Amino acid sequence: MPGATQPNSVWSYDFVHDQLVDGRALKMLCVIDEYTRECLAIEVGASLRSQDVILTLSRLMRLYGKPAFIRSDNGAEFTAAKVMRWLRDAAIGPAFITPGSPWQNGFVESFNGKPRDELLNREWFRSRAEAKVLIERWRQFYNERRPHSAHRYQPPATVRRAWLDSDNIDARLTA
Repeated sequence: MPGATQPNSVWSYDFVHDQLVDGRALKMLCVIDEYTRECLAIEVGASLRSQDVILTLSRLMRLYGKPAFIRSDNGAEFTAAKVMRWLRDAAIGPAFITPGSPWQNGFVESFNGKPRDELLNREWFRSRAEAKVLIERWRQFYNERRPHSAHRYQPPATVRRAWLDSDNIDARLTA
């Protein structure tokens, strides 16, 4: 399994499930950078399919550049032929964990507990629109202000900026 050595070397993605106050499904695609621990996206919908995964990754690549690898479990949305073709065409290596071994995707699994504990378990969303707004607000807080123990209690976005401001040429080319 590849390890993250700089921003954009390895991204991880996974789904979080919840529901609206009226019981309708809420599904979130969480994408993180394993090096910075930055949450690049939390895509919110009723159901998210392989095409939604591709659209989210395409948007993130325009913003951040492309990762060398992307780690995930073996969920249908991640192993779909469309996604596999898209990753191949984009020259991104899929890094699938062993089935039944969520600890191999520890960065995103650990991350998933944070919005659950800090937002989802505390809020009852009346609509998907409300959920999108509050989840995006939480994501920005997480990236810009929330300290992270893995980086001497600096927020993930600070870690990315520090890396990009350094003299590391490789980081500037991939970000």
